[in-house]
Amino acid sequence: MRSLHSYRICVRRCGAAFLVAILSTGLAYAQAVPLNRQPPPQPPPRVNPAPAAPPSGTDDPGVRTGVAGAGGPLIDLDTDEAHFFIAALQRFQEVSSVSGTLAGESGSGLGPRFNGNSCVSCHAYPAIGGSSPPVNPQVNLATLDGARNVVPSFLSSDGPVREARFVRNADGTPDGGVHGLFVITGRSDAGTCTVAQPDFATAVATNNVTFRIPTPTFGLGLVESTPDDHLQTTFAANADAKASLGITGHFNHSGNDGTITRFGWKAQNKSLAVFAGEAYNVEQGVTNEAFPNERETDPKCQFNTTPEDGTKLVNGVSILSPASVYSSDTVNFAALMRFLAPPTPAPMNATVQHGYQVFTNVGCPLCHTATQTTGQATTAALSNVTYHPFSDFAVHDMGPRLADGITQGTANGREWRTAPLWGLGQRIFFLHDGRTKDLGTAIAAHASNGSEANGVITQFNQLTQQDASDLLTFLRSL
Repeated sequence: MRSLHSYRICVRRCGAAFLVAILSTGLAYAQAVPLNRQPPPQPPPRVNPAPAAPPSGTDDPGVRTGVAGAGGPLIDLDTDEAHFFIAALQRFQEVSSVSGTLAGESGSGLGPRFNGNSCVSCHAYPAIGGSSPPVNPQVNLATLDGARNVVPSFLSSDGPVREARFVRNADGTPDGGVHGLFVITGRSDAGTCTVAQPDFATAVATNNVTFRIPTPTFGLGLVESTPDDHLQTTFAANADAKASLGITGHFNHSGNDGTITRFGWKAQNKSLAVFAGEAYNVEQGVTNEAFPNERETDPKCQFNTTPEDGTKLVNGVSILSPASVYSSDTVNFAALMRFLAPPTPAPMNATVQHGYQVFTNVGCPLCHTATQTTGQATTAALSNVTYHPFSDFAVHDMGPRLADGITQGTANGREWRTAPLWGLGQRIFFLHDGRTKDLGTAIAAHASNGSEANGVITQFNQLTQQDASDLLTFLRSL
C-alpha cells in the first residue's frame, strides 16, 4: 500500500504510479483522443439513445475499500503553510450554534436558515474535505437542540447530503437560489425567532425544486492555480474528434473581469475565497466578509453583529499558526481547500490499465481531460505542477435528463461543469443531485435528446461486457 507521501512525490513528477504504468505501455495518457480508432465520418444523430444503459451484465464494482486516499496536505508546503493547514483543518470541523453558546457548538452565526452546522456536515467522505458520508447528518439536524423542522421527503439517513434550489419564484420568474432546508425556530439558543421552514412538499409536487450534493475539495488549489490560457489550450485540443462526437461546450466566465470560473457544479464560482464565503453563508447562514448581509431580515432572528465571521483584530495565541488565529473562518476554509492534496488512486493492474484504454477509446477524455498543469503560484507546492483531475472545467449541454432549469453565469439550465473524476473510486453518490450510487446508471444519465455526451454514450453502449466492466473498474481505481 503506497503512502500519501509517496503519492504526492509522484504528483510533483507528473503523475502517480498507475500513470507511469500506463505510459510504459505506450498509451499517451494526456492525449484525449480515441486510440486505435478513426473518428466516424459523420457525427452520430443527437437523439435520446434507447436503452441508455451499460452492456448487459456490467456491474459497478462499488465504493473502493481500504484507507482513504485523500485528506492530507500537499507535499512541499513550507513550515508556515503546513501549520496553517493543520489549524485550518481544526476550524473546518468547528460546529456552529446561533451565538456559539452551546456546549460542543462553539462556532457562532448558525441560521436563521441553514443546511448544515459545520463544513464537515457536507465534506466528510472518504476523509475531511470530501463529499457526502454514508449516513446523512442532516436528518438529525432537523431537531437538534429543540429545533422543530420536518425532514423533507428528499432527505434520508442513507441518502446524500443535499441543498435545495427553487427553479421559479411564485410569480413565475426565475429563482435558482438555495433555500435553507432548516430554520433555527424552536432551538434552545434561538429565543423567540419564529421563521417558517420552506414549503418543500409543494415545491416537490410542482416540480419546482432541484438538488445539489457537495463537491469534493481535494486538490482544488491546483485547479485554482491553473491559468486560463492553460485551460483554453487543453480545451482546444482534439477539435476534430470532439466535433465528430457532437461535443462542443464552453467555459463559464466571471461577469466582472471576464476570466474563467471553475468551482461549483456549474463552474459558477471564481475562487476558493468566494467558494468558501458563499458556502458559509448559504449552507450555515453565517455572514462573513465575502457575504456580510443576513438573508433573513426578521429582527427577532438577528442575534449577532455582522459579519459574524471576520478578521480577528485581537491578540490570538496558537503554537501552530498565529496567522490562522487572526484570519477569518472563510480565509481558513479557503486555505484548507487550497492546500489539500489530490486524491490518491489505487495501484495499477492489468484490468485498470485496459479499462483506461477503453475509457480513452470511447472518447470520455474529450471532456474528462486527464491532465492539466498549474502556472506560477505564490505557494511553491502549487507552482508548475502537472496533475490529473479528469476534467476540462468547461460546461457542457447534458440534455433534459440532467437539466435543472437554473442558469448561473453563462451556464444555462442544461449545462454542467465536467465533474472531475479523481477520487471517484471512493465516492458514494453520483451526479449533481446524488440520484444514484451506481456508476452505470450515472453514465447512462449523460445521454438524452441534445446531450453532448450522446456520441460517447453510444460507443459505450456498444462495448463488450468485459470492456465495459474494465472501464468501470478503472473509474473505481481513481
